[in-house]
Amino acid sequence: MKKIWILILVTALSLASCIKVSQQAATPTPVLFVTATLPPTKQGLSLPTDTPGASETPDASTAAGSPAAACKDSAILLEDVTVPDNSQMQYGQKFTKTWRFQNNGKCNWSGYTIVFIAGDRMASPDSASVPPTEAGRTVDVSVELTAPSLDGGYTGYYELRNANGETLAIGAEKTFWVRIVIGNVAAAPVSTLAPMSIGGVPTVKVTGPASCNYSTSSSYANEITSLINNARLQNGLPALAVNVRLSAAAQGHSIDMACHGVISHTGSDGSSVHQRVAAAGYSASRSSEIIYGSGYPQTAFDWWMNDQIHRDEILNPNVTEMGVGYAYVSDTAHGGYYTVDFASP
Repeated sequence: MKKIWILILVTALSLASCIKVSQQAATPTPVLFVTATLPPTKQGLSLPTDTPGASETPDASTAAGSPAAACKDSAILLEDVTVPDNSQMQYGQKFTKTWRFQNNGKCNWSGYTIVFIAGDRMASPDSASVPPTEAGRTVDVSVELTAPSLDGGYTGYYELRNANGETLAIGAEKTFWVRIVIGNVAAAPVSTLAPMSIGGVPTVKVTGPASCNYSTSSSYANEITSLINNARLQNGLPALAVNVRLSAAAQGHSIDMACHGVISHTGSDGSSVHQRVAAAGYSASRSSEIIYGSGYPQTAFDWWMNDQIHRDEILNPNVTEMGVGYAYVSDTAHGGYYTVDFASP
C-alpha cells in the first residue's frame, strides 16, 4: 500500500510539473511596434522594456523611512547671471549663458541636470550637470551656446531635473530660458506659451486639457521650410511660398496634438485638414497634410523623405504654398509635434 501511495504522489507531482511547463510555453512573447506615422528615434519614442523584478527591489535612497524619502525637493531661479533676456548678439557669436538657482528644499542635490526641451537650440547640449548643492545653498549652472547666422529673436527653453529625471518647478514655472536678438529686430517679451495667432490670423482653438503649457520654435518651423524647399529645387520643382493662413492652420493642429499627446490627422474636435485650412480663411482648390512626432526637424524631414507617400506630398507639383507648425509639451509621449499643410488656392 505504501508503494502505491508513493507512485500516486510521484505521478501527481509529474502532472503538476507538466502543467506548469505547458502554461509557460503558452504565454505569448510581447510584440513592440509603432505606427507608420511615428518611427522610434533617439530623441523620440522610447519603446517600453520589460525588466523582471525591477519593482521588487526598492532603491535604498527612496525606501520608506530613508532620508531621501523624507526630504522635500524645491528650487527657485534667482537671476540670469549672464546674457539677460533680449541680449544683442552677432552672427555666429559664441557665448555662455549662466543661471543662478537656490536649493530652497530639504534635499541635497546630487546628479541633477538642466535639460534643453524646446525652442531654438543654438548649439545647446541636450543637458548640463548641476554641481552638487546642499539644501539652502545657491548654485550657478551654465551652457555654452552659439548664436544663429540669421536676423531674428531666438529663445531656448530648459527644465531643471533631479537625479531620477523628474522635473522640478522653479517657483511658479517649470521652464526657464535664454533669449537673444540678432540684427535689427525689436525685442519681444518672453513667454512659455506661443501666441494664438500668426501674422494676425488666429490659430485653431484648442479644446481638451484644462491647462496645456506648450512651447513653440520659429527656428524649427523655418528649418522644415528650408529642407522642403531645398528638396523641391533639387528635384526641379519650384519652392513653395509660406502662407500665414496655412501656417496658422498647421500651428493650431500641432498645438492640438501636443496638448492631447496624440499623433493624428483628425483634430480633437473631429476636424480634417481641409476644414482647418478653411477655418483659417484659406480658400483651397486642394490641400494636404503631413505630421510627425518627436525628434528634431532633420529627423522629421528624413523620415518623410524615406516614406513614399510623404515624399510624394513634399514633391507634389500641384501645390504652390505651405505652412509649418511645431509645438512641444514635455510630459507627453512624443514631446514635439510637427505639422506641414500644403495647398493651392
